[in-house]
Amino acid sequence: MSNVRMTPHTQTVLRALLGRGPDGERQASALSEGLYGLELSRLSGLPNGTLFPLLERLRQAGWVERYWEADESAEAEGRPRRRFFRLTSRGAERAPHALAEASAAAPATARTALPRTGLAGGRR
Repeated sequence: MSNVRMTPHTQTVLRALLGRGPDGERQASALSEGLYGLELSRLSGLPNGTLFPLLERLRQAGWVERYWEADESAEAEGRPRRRFFRLTSRGAERAPHALAEASAAAPATARTALPRTGLAGGRR
């Protein structure tokens, strides 16, 4: 899988992995150390059933790698090991461009979208 489908969920996860919070603040640790699953779920607002299949697709595309934290770290805190996810060099190179393209395409898509029944601004 060489192409990554840039759904809104994919964009949210990529921003988190790039270390860009919802407020645009950048965190270098996300790029170098990665983020563990619960942390990614909290940052993205996605449930595990959505998040982990998405991470697996990104991993298969070569954009994300996963790894377990060291046993010593988890034992020192008295908890199970965490699985971390971080962008590969390929993902770190391509994600910003893919996000920019998706962002540029979004206004055109939004303008041509048909109003949906029962939603604010839609027809009844």
